[in-house]
Amino acid sequence: MKEKRIIYLDNAATTPVKPEVLDAMIPFFTDSFGNPSSLYSIGQNSKDAIKNARGQVAALIGANAAEIFFTGSGTESDNWAFIGAAMWKRPKGQHVITSAIEHHALMHSAEYLEKEGFDVTYLPVDSEGFVSPDDLKNALREDTTVVSVMYANNEIGTLQPIEELCGITHERGALFHTDAVQALGNVPLDVKKLGVDMMSLSSHKIYGPKGVGALYVRKGISLPTYMHGGAQESGKRAGTENLTGIIGFGKAAELAGENLDSHIEKLRGLRDYFIEKVMTEISDVRVNGSLDKRLPGNVNFTFKYIEGEAILLLLDMAGIAVSTGSACSSASLTPSHVLSAIGVPSEDIHGSIRFTMGDFTTKEDLDYAAEELKAAVEKLRSISSLSN
Repeated sequence: MKEKRIIYLDNAATTPVKPEVLDAMIPFFTDSFGNPSSLYSIGQNSKDAIKNARGQVAALIGANAAEIFFTGSGTESDNWAFIGAAMWKRPKGQHVITSAIEHHALMHSAEYLEKEGFDVTYLPVDSEGFVSPDDLKNALREDTTVVSVMYANNEIGTLQPIEELCGITHERGALFHTDAVQALGNVPLDVKKLGVDMMSLSSHKIYGPKGVGALYVRKGISLPTYMHGGAQESGKRAGTENLTGIIGFGKAAELAGENLDSHIEKLRGLRDYFIEKVMTEISDVRVNGSLDKRLPGNVNFTFKYIEGEAILLLLDMAGIAVSTGSACSSASLTPSHVLSAIGVPSEDIHGSIRFTMGDFTTKEDLDYAAEELKAAVEKLRSISSLSN
């Protein structure tokens, strides 16, 4: 039986673990498995390995190693940063700000804070998904304590002017957090230059293992303890460390830093090639998000008159893996809050598909995907009452 061809174009959802990352992890499953909190040598070896990984992650974003706290995911990092900072600063005020297109990890954190008595302002975005610095200025109040705006949107790839937004926030004495889960390893990041107080990161978006993330917390920021029960992560997050996951995250971060320029150049070229090919060969299609300031490997299309889920299923039958939006909510039939926020008509939102390229994507993959996509769109439109 002929093996099914697999073209993976959902790298924003997760990435495969690179061989070098797996090689770095394997010894810590077997020979070097000691608990990092133990005093004997194999435990101390594990402790040293975590210290090294902390430095590797810190180096990728221009931070100091002591400012990196390992977590179980980017979602946990978002929760800890936004809720933790709001609770820490609660005596000063109960007003926080975020954007209308954040990842659900942040949106649901904001909803939790509302239930706890906080006033949350959701900044609107323009048709390309940008937060206006003027809107932020106008939203800031005397009782504003925390602002959180994601660096790169997971659905449409728009890159926010984080340095400017952070500066405006600091002028009013509030803390600034950014979810950089999608940005990490895809754009240059320097927390000192950006000025951010907190930054959320994730391993499995940069060819590392799942189940491990990190939170950058600028020196001088004292977030409340997130998990009680031990002295791990400087007493802020108890529990035996995910040793192999952390080692893998560190190695993935090291590789991402070494290959960043070539990675960006390759993915930007593939992205632009695919956009031109699809826009030329398929009618009634639009690109969502900015064509200029967007992630190098992210493309989000809306195909009029048809359902994105139907396109996804036909592409899957052809061995092509894509997404209808955020991986955390793509199984839901609820319209994308991101596409709604940028003004995509409600009747078109369900006709949207996200394609995200990665280090293993080739131009031949995109040629095949474009061919199958065109066939799928034509087939679905031929039976759609909306297109007739």
